[in-house]
Amino acid sequence: MHDRVKPRTRRQIPAVGKILDAVGYCDLPRPVLVNAIRRKLSQIRAAREVPDFESILTIVRHSVDELRSSRLQPIINGTGVIIHTNFGRAPLASEATDALKPIGSGYSNLEFDLATGERGRRGSYIENALALLCEAEAATVVNNCAAALVLIVHHFTKKNARARPPDAPEVMISRGELVQIGGGFRIGEIIEATGAKLHEVGATNKTTADDYARAIGPNTAMILKVHRSNFFMSGFVESPSSAEISALARKTRIPFVEDLGSGAVVATEDLGIADHEPTSAEALKTGVDLVCFSGDKLFGGPQAGIIAGKKRLITALKREPLFRALRCDKLSLAALQATVDLHLNQRTGEIPTLALLQISGDQLRTRAAAVCARLQGLPLKTAIGRGSAKAGGGALPKSTMSSVTIDIVPRNCSLPDFAVRLRNSTPPLIGYIANDRFKLDLRTIFPQQDGLVVEAIRAASARVL
Repeated sequence: MHDRVKPRTRRQIPAVGKILDAVGYCDLPRPVLVNAIRRKLSQIRAAREVPDFESILTIVRHSVDELRSSRLQPIINGTGVIIHTNFGRAPLASEATDALKPIGSGYSNLEFDLATGERGRRGSYIENALALLCEAEAATVVNNCAAALVLIVHHFTKKNARARPPDAPEVMISRGELVQIGGGFRIGEIIEATGAKLHEVGATNKTTADDYARAIGPNTAMILKVHRSNFFMSGFVESPSSAEISALARKTRIPFVEDLGSGAVVATEDLGIADHEPTSAEALKTGVDLVCFSGDKLFGGPQAGIIAGKKRLITALKREPLFRALRCDKLSLAALQATVDLHLNQRTGEIPTLALLQISGDQLRTRAAAVCARLQGLPLKTAIGRGSAKAGGGALPKSTMSSVTIDIVPRNCSLPDFAVRLRNSTPPLIGYIANDRFKLDLRTIFPQQDGLVVEAIRAASARVL
């Protein structure tokens, strides 16, 4: 008879130091690595059965790999979505990235007036430049568009901040504009978080100027119009124009704010896109008191919430104590300053987001042919395919752009396994699976990354699981 193998006990769980030595070199800081090992060993200790040493080591290494992959790092975007929220939205222009090093690595005149030698105002140049670009009386900037909306709603509703429903200050908005943005956040919830009461008007598909007029009451603090930047409605629909709402707002002396979201400051038709995205200058010309939009979408800059409009209102917003909590840091301001200058100098072709929207099909096909030629002889089938790229980031939801893809069918693994291998490459290469092929859209892959794409595909096709 064979001797029965005794189950391992918790006392046989290896020490942290032994696991640390077995893991070997790791580019994570030692305290982070030790903490990860301790957490995993604690989970094993709480389980009913204790694995053998090699199994524990495998579990720990997998946990460390997951931790390492969660670090912020560059990736190659082959999805065809240009403003990809999960991938950091707008890639910065080289002028913007060049501006970060000298500002970040040393001291700057962030709040110092070089002319007087005294304390200065943060972002004074950017505010003037943004006002000029948006054709507004004044402008300012906070750390994102949601923050801009919170600041604006807080300002216009704070006079009755202690009031409780039904007497709480109201923000009026069309039911057809109750947008949900990335991460599950909803416009209505953002507004209510300030203590204001949401007053919905109209129907989901049909709202008129009369709906707004009938809903105005003594508790109406502001009218908010939200651009449907991440969806569209068609069929039996109606919405009043900004000019119509502006006329009502002036008549009733109620502030009118428009959240434009996407941040277009140039006509999207000039980019070869059929659909029009409203610009800040257009909205303000209709009589809107304030507009707000994102800095890292069609504007092509860093994460920021840009507010433009009447000078007296911008001045009042900047006096709010909340403004300090929402302000941008020096690095965001440096990148934003460089991006604003590119817009004002009409060098928008140097802003990656806008440049990617305008790449010709011929350019993409030439690159695709060159990449496919370098993949000959590998255990996979490649072809030049068609793609349908999107602006993304809640901009131009109806518009798609014809694009060119590299279509791959690996012979030594499944399509999902191949996608995993490419995500584990350095840098990670992200594509998508469609029509029984793994596809990489070249519109969102920069030309200088083509060599890295080839290397990643070669390594993935050669790897044996």
